[in-house]
Parts: sequence; structure tokens; C-alpha cells
Amino acid sequence: MGFNSQISFYFFFFFFITSLDFIQETNASEYNESRLLMKGCNLFQGKWVFDPSYPFYLPSKCPFVDPEFDCHGRPDKQYLKYAWKPDACSLPRFNGASFLGKWRGKKIMFVGDSLSLNMWESLVCMIHASVPNSKTTYVRRDPLSFVNFEEYGVTLYVYRTPYLVDIVREKVGAVLHLNSINGGKAWKGMDVLIFNSWHWWTHKGKSQAWDYIRDGSALHKDMNRLLAYYKGLSTWAKWVDTNVDTTKTKGQRMEPTKKELQWRITAIIRL
Repeated sequence: MGFNSQISFYFFFFFFITSLDFIQETNASEYNESRLLMKGCNLFQGKWVFDPSYPFYLPSKCPFVDPEFDCHGRPDKQYLKYAWKPDACSLPRFNGASFLGKWRGKKIMFVGDSLSLNMWESLVCMIHASVPNSKTTYVRRDPLSFVNFEEYGVTLYVYRTPYLVDIVREKVGAVLHLNSINGGKAWKGMDVLIFNSWHWWTHKGKSQAWDYIRDGSALHKDMNRLLAYYKGLSTWAKWVDTNVDTTKTKGQRMEPTKKELQWRITAIIRL
């Protein structure tokens, strides 16, 4: 199941690969119940509904949230009491303790830009709210940070790399290497990888993080950003092909329609 042939660069896409071994490890009745619940359900078609039991946690009470992700102290909280409800099904409510039990001893990593950071912080805060007295180890560094829930042996990492491919310091300055993904060395050994990238590919001028783009031996001051994105994600796809054992994984892909088009790749991979 080669990833290079399956990537769609002109649609937002969600790619999920899960280990067959993990499915066997999961409680069979819970797994089958979830499958029946989600069967034939378009998760992207639905609406936000008021739920007085929300939110799962208050950002100001979570030790892992950056101030900028706390809506800068927004005084009204009513907007937090809305949950996404697909039209064709009901989503199971998140249970942090159950999550930790099912993923005991596993390592999960988010890879990408600030959206990855936001997802990582949200997940660790939701889990922390479920087990507030659970002992944790919290390390915050750049580019790699993590939270370990010691009692369960579950570690959640975030690796900051907006382009997925490398930025290398050369004599001419910072160079975005479309064919290099040495940062991937830090992604190995994970049980789950969640990737996302796009936002930073559009930045120009002083807001872009590089001075030149290197495509093979060619050095460019700039190039078509969609083409650069295509080439960069082709390198990412080759990394996946090389490092994911497809004989032990199964995958699912969903593509919204053009009406729902968004320029972002989100991929979830169970190694």
C-alpha cells in the first residue's frame, strides 16, 4: 500500500493507519460497538450543539496550555459549551482514563506547526482533567516536548516542524530542503504519529522561515508554493513508505468535497 500513489495534494485529506495488533489488543466488544456507531457516518457533515457538560477542561486550570491558546483571557465562556454533532451518528464522549488504559505503555507524537501544538495541548489537558491526580513528567523544549503519564506509561510528544521537510543553514542563509527529512529520525519508535502541514508554506517576505528553497541540486529564491508543497510532501510520503510496515497496518482515507476544500494535510499513522 504505497503512500506516494495515494496522496491527494489538491484536497484536504485525513489518513488513518492502525496496527492490526492494536485492534486485537483492544476490547473486542468496545471496538465493534464503535465501528457500528460510526459506520456510514460522515463526520464532516453536522452542526455544533449546546452541551452544558462542556468543556472537558478550563485552559486556565491546565498546566500544559500556552497563554495564547487560552483565548487571551476571553471573559465569556459560553462558546466552550458546544460540541460537534454529526448528522448521522453520535460521537462517544471522550474518556481520558479509558484512553490511558487502552494506550498503556504507548508513545504518541504530533508532528507539524502550531496546529499540532494546539492538538497536543488539548489532548493532554483532556486526559489530565480525567486523571488530575495522576503523576506526570512534563518537558518543554524546541523542537521536541512531551508529557508522560507515569502510572500508565503513556507519553504524548509534539515535534515542531512546520514544513515537515528540513530547513538547513547554508552560506546563503536558511534553506528549505524539499528533498530532505532528517528530522524524521526523531519520529521513529512512536506507536502513533499525527502529521499536519500547510499554513507556513504560504508565508512570504519577512514572515517566511527560509531565505531559499533547494530542490535537489537547484537553489531557488522562490517557487510556486503549491509545487513546493507537492515536492515536500512527496519526500514525506517516501519517508512513510520507508518507515511504516504496511504488512502490519491497515489504512482509511476520507476526502471532503471541493466545497470543503482546505489547504492542509493531516495524517495519522499507527506504526
